[in-house]
Amino acid sequence: MSACIEITGLGAPATVQDGGRSGVMHHGIPPGGAWVPELLIAANRAVGNAPGAAALEAFGRLELRARGRDVRVSMDGEAPSLLADGATLTVPAPTRYAVRYVAVDGALAVPEVLGGQGTLWVARLGGWEGRPLRTGDTLPLGPPGTAPSPADLSRLTEALDPAAPLRVLLGPDASRFSDAAVALLLGSTFSVSPASDRVGQRLDGPPVPHGDEGAGTCRPMVRGAIQVTLSGTPIVMGPDHPTTGGYPLIAALIRADWGRLGARRPGMPVRFQAVTLEVARDAWKNHPSRPTGATPDPA
Repeated sequence: MSACIEITGLGAPATVQDGGRSGVMHHGIPPGGAWVPELLIAANRAVGNAPGAAALEAFGRLELRARGRDVRVSMDGEAPSLLADGATLTVPAPTRYAVRYVAVDGALAVPEVLGGQGTLWVARLGGWEGRPLRTGDTLPLGPPGTAPSPADLSRLTEALDPAAPLRVLLGPDASRFSDAAVALLLGSTFSVSPASDRVGQRLDGPPVPHGDEGAGTCRPMVRGAIQVTLSGTPIVMGPDHPTTGGYPLIAALIRADWGRLGARRPGMPVRFQAVTLEVARDAWKNHPSRPTGATPDPA
């Protein structure tokens, strides 16, 4: 019998996610990837997988059964536990962060689609049949990988600090906003809206005024871009963002802080801090989840 993980219970949506797809935006496919990349990487490292290997992204309680072999399981980079063949494991709902990542040694061996294995729910592709998981789904596993590499959870905790400001680069449409509007964005405390999803995180708080009606601002979109709707609501683009957008962009969240925002639960506070390109590059260069040799891109 081939090794696999069976989903025996679900308390909230869960999908298969990985490090994302690159180079397919021209096909209208966003990069996707983990909502909180740091937690995915930490969980994979703890069981000896590649950092961006396919794992489970769960927003609530999850029950699993090992089939075909004993497996090592890590939640969010914690020391792995051994799940014996035929035994079940209950993964508690996330409490500290908005989402939880469950990695199994050998990783989830789901089909690769357009260069990635993660679920792109909005396009019904990738992951397991292009959809959220259901009770009874059986996900195949690859062979066990290398020796585990324990995550530095203290650095991880620092990177996801819920009290830290979110660093942004202003623009590219900052000229469409008044100085007062930019000052309001940087000087106000917002909160993560319950209406947020993997496409974008909406922020509740004071409306950010602008006179743009959407004309002439359609441009390629990136993760972390902060759109402001006609009503003044900021939306920070997530991993499954549209490939183009029409609302003006007041700023972009730097790459090092993607997970810092994604980890925040609905209702948690959000404050922004403008930084320079040099600061953004240094933050990513020194980030605990940056792959060795990766280009220190800022956002």
